[in-house]
Amino acid sequence: MSQEPITSLKGIGEKTGRLFERLGIHTVDELLEYYPRTYDIFEKPVKVRELKPDTLAAVEGVLMKNGEVRRFSHIQVTLAFLFDGQDKLQLTWYNMPFLASSLKSGSRFVFRGRVVKKNGRLTMEQPEMFSLESYQAVEGSMQPVYGQTKGLGNKAIVRAVSQALKSRPMVREYLPSDIRIRQELAEYNFALEHIHFPSDRQEFLFARKRMVFDEFFLFLLAVRRLKEKREDKKSRFVMKIQEEAEELKKKLPYSLTEAQERALQEIYSDLSSGLIMNRLVQGDVGSGKTILAVLALLQAACNGFQGALMAPTEVLAKQHFQSVTELFETYGIKKKVVLVTGSMTAKEKRTVYEQIASHEADIIIGTHALIQEKVVYDKLALVITDEQHRFGVGQREALGSKGEEPHVLVMSATPIPRTLAIIIYGDLDISVIDQLPASRLPVKNCVVNTSYRKKAYDFIAKQVAEGRQAYVICPMVEKSEMIEAEDVLDYTRMLKSQLPPSICVEYLHGKMKGKEKNAVMERFAANEIQVLVSTTVIEVGVNVPNATVMMIENAERFGLAQLHQLRGRVGRGKYQSYCIMVNCGDEEGTSKRLDILNRSNDGFYIASEDLKLRGPGDIFGLRQSGDMEFRLADIFTDASVLKTASEEVNRLLADDPGLAKEDHEELRKRLDSYLERSYEKLNL
Repeated sequence: MSQEPITSLKGIGEKTGRLFERLGIHTVDELLEYYPRTYDIFEKPVKVRELKPDTLAAVEGVLMKNGEVRRFSHIQVTLAFLFDGQDKLQLTWYNMPFLASSLKSGSRFVFRGRVVKKNGRLTMEQPEMFSLESYQAVEGSMQPVYGQTKGLGNKAIVRAVSQALKSRPMVREYLPSDIRIRQELAEYNFALEHIHFPSDRQEFLFARKRMVFDEFFLFLLAVRRLKEKREDKKSRFVMKIQEEAEELKKKLPYSLTEAQERALQEIYSDLSSGLIMNRLVQGDVGSGKTILAVLALLQAACNGFQGALMAPTEVLAKQHFQSVTELFETYGIKKKVVLVTGSMTAKEKRTVYEQIASHEADIIIGTHALIQEKVVYDKLALVITDEQHRFGVGQREALGSKGEEPHVLVMSATPIPRTLAIIIYGDLDISVIDQLPASRLPVKNCVVNTSYRKKAYDFIAKQVAEGRQAYVICPMVEKSEMIEAEDVLDYTRMLKSQLPPSICVEYLHGKMKGKEKNAVMERFAANEIQVLVSTTVIEVGVNVPNATVMMIENAERFGLAQLHQLRGRVGRGKYQSYCIMVNCGDEEGTSKRLDILNRSNDGFYIASEDLKLRGPGDIFGLRQSGDMEFRLADIFTDASVLKTASEEVNRLLADDPGLAKEDHEELRKRLDSYLERSYEKLNL
């Protein structure tokens, strides 16, 4: 694979290189692993009467008269009418008057474009025009559609990928041949080329299966390596159950649920066992995982050790720090809690580092800075990662290496069915919190179509007038020429015009710089922003008990587990909360899927239903779940591949535990490179 800079490709200078960097692409390698987000499939032309609004389609027919150009104040509209032998269809182009001369009466063409309904009749807007022969040449083909950024369109990315594939050296096959034969997997170089440019659906599925298998296989090999290192290892940090932690539990203004109590006892049992704890606590959003983390950290502190809690965002780290500090002050607990984040000044960092190194600090809360920065701990006995699915294998190991093999506790709000959780978290014991506190008000749900938007905006305005806040989720950051879906930037502009000017509407998305994201989230948490339009970056963003409305546009484009995660951003306070899912599609099955969310607020039930409903048909369209560290694989859609990859890893390691055999040399190199890249992501 090539670590050459992206600018080494012909036609990509510094300016275009910077645009690729906005997509996280710096090298030719990263470009080749920037897989299409969907594919534009050239379907067989249909009859006019079969057309449906808001779909992309092709029709074949004869032009009824010459094209004409009509001029309006700021726009020129080119019109033509097509007849397919039974029905006619209006074709419309905006600001393309030069087309009129090509639109001759009696000519037969295939037109392909988006169908819209205006004034009760269907029109095809901005269609591409093909001769019958040229359309037949591309019919059935799949054109890649990549995630784009302003100034860098799909065609430019396609050109770059095509050039990179042609110029790259071939990669030596690293999967053992017996695995490839047993699992009917494509050769690696073939798969890489055809995941970008498949000639048909079958070829795409063949290529994709190999790439997905590889992602799971390497991830699970890395996880098993971690497990072997830690299996039944003696711990230097044996903890006796301390009275102070038990007293805090009794003083809390609520009782723990049975499920919380069970998980807590499993944690305490691990901490006192003399062996190193590696435990995952899986609990639905709002099930009360954070208080268990606090009690475990307090146990460590009361035993004379240090404990660390790592959060996925700076805002969440600050919130945890504030809530733990307030809790300790309220109940007179004399343990020092400190915060470590990347945005702190050099002076602030120096002070905190001294407090940690001298053990003046008992509990350390922070972001990735806990690993990346020059932090020296004194008896770091317990490491808790919040929202584990945002941290990779390398990160877990790196944080662990800061101390002398500390206990590791992982908190995840992603409800994954147990069968998959056991595979994915192969190095961890699992505790499940499958109950919600009785005081928590269930979120009220509704699934609506696009005609309900006006009512939804009125409802949001009403909630804001009562002092509440709202999220609106869009699947895209910017408008795409190929994908019909709401995008954050345009939607924010539109929503500002729809809501009263007194309501502050802002946006948030993953391409923004960390500081910008933090500033927006802090303003939202402080109710300086009332309506936040965001991509799914909000999933692990922040705890805003005052937010009561979650409106999700293009709900049909998300997996059920992800929709449930998004819904979990509301319903965190004392107010009744609402989730409005806007279904913009008309495919059969979409309503059935969304209805599961409508009926249930139980994340584990939803995850198991999601697993039943999702299949190979769902691999087109936007990524369904952004969890773990997979670029292409999806643990729900690809559950069967995950299981076979797990079986193959077990078989391989049973035969060759250290991958020492000569014919596993390429696999060893590949695994080392995989782990190295996990560490590079952390700037270690």
